[in-house]
Amino acid sequence: MPLLARLARRFGPEARQGSLRGQLLRWLLGPLLLLVALNTYSVYRNALDAADVAYDRSLLASTRALAERVSIVEGKVVADVPYVALDSFETDTLGRIYYKVTGINGETVSGYGDLPPVPANVPRSETYPALVRFYHANYNGQPVRIAALLQPVYDDSMRGIALIQVGETLEARRGLSNQILFDTLAWQALLLLALALLVWFAVRLVLQPLMRLKLVVETRSLNDSSDVDPALVHREVRPLVAAMNSSRARLQILISSQRRFIADASHQLRTPLTVLKTQAELALRACDRPGSDAEQLRATLRDIVHSIAATTDSTINLANRLLTLARIEHGGDLEGASNASERVDLCDIARQVGLELAMAAVAKQIDLALEAETECMIEGQAFLLHELIANLTDNALRYTPAGGSVTLRVRNAAQQVLLEVEDNGQGIPAGERERVFAPFYRASATLERNPGGAGLGLAIVRDIATLHGASISLSDAYPATPQAPGLKVQVSFPAAGSALG
Repeated sequence: MPLLARLARRFGPEARQGSLRGQLLRWLLGPLLLLVALNTYSVYRNALDAADVAYDRSLLASTRALAERVSIVEGKVVADVPYVALDSFETDTLGRIYYKVTGINGETVSGYGDLPPVPANVPRSETYPALVRFYHANYNGQPVRIAALLQPVYDDSMRGIALIQVGETLEARRGLSNQILFDTLAWQALLLLALALLVWFAVRLVLQPLMRLKLVVETRSLNDSSDVDPALVHREVRPLVAAMNSSRARLQILISSQRRFIADASHQLRTPLTVLKTQAELALRACDRPGSDAEQLRATLRDIVHSIAATTDSTINLANRLLTLARIEHGGDLEGASNASERVDLCDIARQVGLELAMAAVAKQIDLALEAETECMIEGQAFLLHELIANLTDNALRYTPAGGSVTLRVRNAAQQVLLEVEDNGQGIPAGERERVFAPFYRASATLERNPGGAGLGLAIVRDIATLHGASISLSDAYPATPQAPGLKVQVSFPAAGSALG
């Protein structure tokens, strides 16, 4: 598990990404280094086997030359091994030569009697047609390689098999193996260095388009909204460039929306602020007017202060709605509210809104009715849903005349939860129903009843509905009359657990 955890931290989706050039070099040169090491070992082993075959051939030749001097004389096995022959053996190698001739009955005929015997498990060599076995042993504290040849001997009186052993120390073999090893390592090191340089130049060359892309992005003007050309980079990186272009386009839309919002907000706030300034100047003039009656001045100031308070309330309401709209457009990031969606009962929220606005309905002599089922579960943010229902219900109460009725309805449908707010007021003309969702737009029918409105209620409702994947529609109330067509606002939410939810 610790190894898996380390691998997950190193290569998982949350792993910190370092240099692309460094990763490519590590992933290319690391396996390459391993392959070179394996190849070096393989070449070295093959060279050692070839050296053993060559030296074993020479050792067998010495053994055969000695076997030719073994014969039977007067019923005994004898070996005629002159010192000249031994000298010729030793001049062919860099090591020392040892030999032993064993007779038919196991007696030592000539040579070094304590030369190690042939182990029982040594197989006969298949490389040569002779009855020869090769094995390693230690003699006089030195490792030796010994060839043991079975040589038939016979005359008219007897026949049998003699054993001829010739061993040599391993200095020559070791010298050759070390030379092979050093030569192999030298060539492989040069090869690895050359490959490393080639890989480094190749990686640098391949990454040049990314460096050009980086330069293009860094040197672009802030006002340049054109797309980056995907042809600047490789085919595999073009989806990234396309995603960058798409993100830049969305960012431009967001910036344009914010600029438009700031312009509209400043325009909307300019009027109440101008009114406040005018009212304050009127109050100052009234105070500075000479010969004014105290009671008349008090009445005039009271009217002006009431106007200032009303204008201030309207400005505060406008500012709050502007802040709400701005925060909803940024994904519902409202102060004091959680951004996480959860299962909420829309019926409970509707009941709460109905209780909160009941006194306002009573004050206007409007019949506020609630038709809600036992449970209507959706996925969403309770705070924003409360804001949506409150806006729709407050609008209905504002634009419904005294003695009218407003119905707040929540019900389940197929894979949906429907929220409906229906009134019997003046309604909104069909030609304006799409435009009323734009910020600061006010339908002509609403200007007379609420001239101080901000025109943001339905814009907030639309954004909250969009944030929850809901659709919204406006239609005439039922039953409608020419004098009071009324308005029904229907918001369709995906039910909790449905495909859309």
